[in-house]
Amino acid sequence: MKMKYFNYEEFDSPEIQGSGQMMDDEILTMLEDAREIFDKPIIINSGFRTPKHNTHVGGTSSSSHLKGLAVDISCTNSSDRFELLQILISVGFNRIGMGNTFIHVDIDTTKSPNVLWTYKNK
Repeated sequence: MKMKYFNYEEFDSPEIQGSGQMMDDEILTMLEDAREIFDKPIIINSGFRTPKHNTHVGGTSSSSHLKGLAVDISCTNSSDRFELLQILISVGFNRIGMGNTFIHVDIDTTKSPNVLWTYKNK
């Protein structure tokens, strides 16, 4: 998939160069659409994760990152958080987690749709 705003390396699990290629094209297209609307850089904290890295960062064993269906986006201020949330919903994300410094989105259809959750101490 050709991307305008992102490159696959941004989605790599840290210990395996090129693992960002395991990301699902649909989520990448949605992120491209969100970035076009947001009109500011979107920094990916976490994309694809290997089981080892997922364990290291405290991810659950059913994490959608393991399937290339989830990303964590850096977001550290309330105005960007509000704007990004609106945009992410507008491009089709319906599974969203809010942390203190990031927004998680995923497109995992094996999990409940239309949910918004928060992370404790993250």
